[in-house]
Amino acid sequence: MGKIIAIANQKGGVGKTTTSVNLAASLGVLEKKVLLIDADPQANATSGLGIDVESIEIGTYQLLEHTIEAKEAIMETSSPNLDLIPAHIDLVAIEIELVDKDEREYMLKKIIHSLKDEYDYILIDCAPSLGLLTLNALTAADSVIIPIQCEYFALEGLGKLLNTIKSVQKIHNPQLDIEGLLLTMYDARLRLSNQVVEEVQKHFSDMVFETIIQRNVRLSEAPSFGETIINYDATSKGAVNYIHLAHEIIKKNKEKV
Repeated sequence: MGKIIAIANQKGGVGKTTTSVNLAASLGVLEKKVLLIDADPQANATSGLGIDVESIEIGTYQLLEHTIEAKEAIMETSSPNLDLIPAHIDLVAIEIELVDKDEREYMLKKIIHSLKDEYDYILIDCAPSLGLLTLNALTAADSVIIPIQCEYFALEGLGKLLNTIKSVQKIHNPQLDIEGLLLTMYDARLRLSNQVVEEVQKHFSDMVFETIIQRNVRLSEAPSFGETIINYDATSKGAVNYIHLAHEIIKKNKEKV
């Protein structure tokens, strides 16, 4: 039985899509069967895996509309053991279209539940908002990874997100767990980076991943070539960090079994 992990933070630019794509690729390289669901209308996870977003005819939008079976939306990627359910800009409209539907928060859960036996991990790249799309992802997920950038205002908005997670646990998904807080964009030379790490570890201790994602030029270059960091430069700091994170998640979930 696979595990569904949402990667969420309503703040943009915290390394959410970078984490979704590269963690998925790293888990795949470590011989886990992985499905990445792009639930962000910006479709950056889709283009970051080298897929032409304009050519997408079936994806997350149709999935949430329940006009297709989940398996019909899955496409293979060039990354080992990694499949993708892509997104398109038309996903923007789904929040308005779902507003009047019954059980609108459960649309994603209902349709992807059937895929849990096919994969070891299903990762959902969420939109940078706390709207209906993110709510669907949190309702469908077993756990959530929260990326936090090691910069000023890092903790701003985190309380709001944790409150949203609490209310999802209370109303829609009592099993939802926090997989961990992931510190991203860390620069060891900056005092501020080190202060943010200290502060997050002090406040959230056990909830914080040991792995810290360092600021890395190769990591920011990879998406423009439509490649994961593993394919683009497997020896870079970014690749090593995400492989470490994948190991940490696999180990953590083995211990829980």
